[in-house]
Amino acid sequence: MKKLLLILLTGFSLSAFALDLDTAKSQGLVGERPDGYLGVVHGGSAEAAALVKDINAKRRAVYVDIAGKRGTSIGAVEVTAGQKAIEKTEPGNFILDGDHWVRK
Repeated sequence: MKKLLLILLTGFSLSAFALDLDTAKSQGLVGERPDGYLGVVHGGSAEAAALVKDINAKRRAVYVDIAGKRGTSIGAVEVTAGQKAIEKTEPGNFILDGDHWVRK
């Protein structure tokens, strides 16, 4: 489980996209949500939205796998992953706090 979460939280190789996750985060285009998924910050671009959609689909697949192996709900896995992702978010990058994006 730790390996899967590590892969998940460090991002995915997305050579198909000109915008990568680290760049999108550092530019303030995307941020981590408490539910374990990424979100587009303040409107963002179509490119950022496509990146978020792709990564979130991959994250969901990992969460479903972990939930199945652990015999727990996907919701529990999502919340745990969200907490860990927010903890690991670099200072200056965005996280969703309630209904508002804030810089960590």
